Amino acid sequence: MTGPAAPLPSPVRLPAELTAALTELARQRPLLVASDYDGVLAPLVGDPSAAVPQSGVAEALGRLAAHEDVVVALVSGRGVADLQAVSGFAGPYRWIGSHGAEYGGPLSGELASRRDALAERLAPLVAAVPGARLEVKPASVAVHVRQVTDRAAAAALIEQADAAADPSLTKKPGKEVLELAVTDADKGSALLRLRDDLGAAATLYLGDDRTDEDAFRALSPGDLTVKVGEGETVAGHRVADPAAVVVLLDTLADALD
Repeated sequence: MTGPAAPLPSPVRLPAELTAALTELARQRPLLVASDYDGVLAPLVGDPSAAVPQSGVAEALGRLAAHEDVVVALVSGRGVADLQAVSGFAGPYRWIGSHGAEYGGPLSGELASRRDALAERLAPLVAAVPGARLEVKPASVAVHVRQVTDRAAAAALIEQADAAADPSLTKKPGKEVLELAVTDADKGSALLRLRDDLGAAATLYLGDDRTDEDAFRALSPGDLTVKVGEGETVAGHRVADPAAVVVLLDTLADALD
């Protein structure tokens, strides 16, 4: 005899004020829809190479990008090539990587050399902590501790990496990661540049991490900013997780149709 059936998950419902804001945003053209990837369009996972998109995200982005006066942009701390590979997204999207450092092309050779020297300095520190991982990006080096079971060792490693950074580097702390960049580019300045290049009348930006706060702060009161997940934020709205992001994107697409 089988037990009672498991209850079906409750459908995600957006706050009424966010739904109203999306309806109003849909009236603005040209419209820029921009989003971080990890933790927003894809759930956070221990292995960044396994960060596949949330179910329904690709379809929702495609619906938005199908409008000729709507531009969809992916704005990530990942390098552009890595972001394109891990997401598998295919569409007429704008790609901004390395927290804005990859906007119009790859970094110069001099900056790449500085990045490689930084990676060499950090490698022994990371290798000494089981579960820690060193990621070399086009414009930065990141120390990941999400999979370190010894939390004291994880905290100590982040402190060591922070202390090893010289003043010319830009520190970008995040969730279980410290990224050290060889440029001072940030998501906010890159997003404003893209908005101006497009002549966008309004912008939607979705983000979940500390580096996304630069974008939230940079945008204007007439734009729409949405924090995904918990934590302090200056964003005007909040949703719980990537599943709610799919509902948000579909709600905007419905309002545009």
